[in-house]
Amino acid sequence: MTLVLVDRDRAGLPLGALPPYEVPEPWWQEVGSVVGEARRRYGLDLAVLRLLAADRPEPPGGHLTYLGQVAQRPSVPLDPVSVDLSPHPLRAPWAEPGGPARSLAWATRELDRLGRPVTAVAQQRTWNLSAIWRLDGDHGTTWLKQVPDFFRHEAAVLRWLGHAVPGTAQTLLADDGSGRMLLDHVPGEDRYQADADERAGVAADQHAVQVRAADDVAALVAAGVPDRRGPALARWVRAALAPHDVSTVDGLLTGLDDRLDEIRRCGLPDTLVHGDLHPGNVRGDGERRVTIDWADAFVGHPAFGILRLTETLDPATAAPLLAAWAARWRADVPGCDPERAVTLLRPVGPLRLAAVYAMFLVGIEPSEHPYHAGDVPACLDRAAAEAKRD
Repeated sequence: MTLVLVDRDRAGLPLGALPPYEVPEPWWQEVGSVVGEARRRYGLDLAVLRLLAADRPEPPGGHLTYLGQVAQRPSVPLDPVSVDLSPHPLRAPWAEPGGPARSLAWATRELDRLGRPVTAVAQQRTWNLSAIWRLDGDHGTTWLKQVPDFFRHEAAVLRWLGHAVPGTAQTLLADDGSGRMLLDHVPGEDRYQADADERAGVAADQHAVQVRAADDVAALVAAGVPDRRGPALARWVRAALAPHDVSTVDGLLTGLDDRLDEIRRCGLPDTLVHGDLHPGNVRGDGERRVTIDWADAFVGHPAFGILRLTETLDPATAAPLLAAWAARWRADVPGCDPERAVTLLRPVGPLRLAAVYAMFLVGIEPSEHPYHAGDVPACLDRAAAEAKRD
């Protein structure tokens, strides 16, 4: 990677680039080692602002160029570079010079107010969907998470979860209404490698959340959680995908309203949906398990969650999880038809994801499009394949 540096002033005047160096993580948004290597090699205290360029069309790996803001002028000679650092209307506030410092100043003030003073900070991630910092002190670890406008409802979701079903998500300690949040630490690790038994537990956890949330749908929508119920979902999907080639899913889009009406007649209630319920968004230590990263949450059909949770499993492994999910809903909503709802919703799941990625693309600056550009056609292809099997 190449790190182009700007000075610490808010003007962000370019200084040049450090000599290229390697970092171990292939995922572009993970910048902890980028910062760590700059400190180890050159004694620099800096913050990565954003991705400037990549030599691959999509992650992971490759040679990347980042923009970083340095706290002091480096003693190492810098390579002259020519980069476009002009403003962009879609640039995230944490990707601007001075942005990380302003967010950390807010976080420090809030933690002082809460009696949790900060003694060390470490940048973990920055990209178009979030900036994440680890804040340590004598009272333990806190996470500063900052998200763009289209994810601003995450704080409202976490606040509702903390009140209605405490212990199922990270504790929201503070938020400023603009996308900045302070989250309490959850011990353990992200459960990317969770087996079918652990996923079954996650599905049961989500069922408890969704049964409770079904009574609070109006309040969640009023709090800013996106409304993806029936006709609202169809309108949003069509609008989001309008700039893209949707020829592979024309039939699915044409019949979407009728399909969603039939799904509604299956009798399951609309509720809070996590939006990205894969095992990596579950964190646990063997004793406690919580679901993290609720930025994609919306109000809609509960089957979206179980389909996302089982989509990487072979059919034989997924079948018991789907059967248990259906049995729970049938017990709580007598007369409903969960299996039919799942069958009808299968092609809508990747279609909705295609619309999500399309929404990202219109909300981020062009230099960060490689994060998501390939996701829209990939999801449309999956939706078309599921529709053919329908």
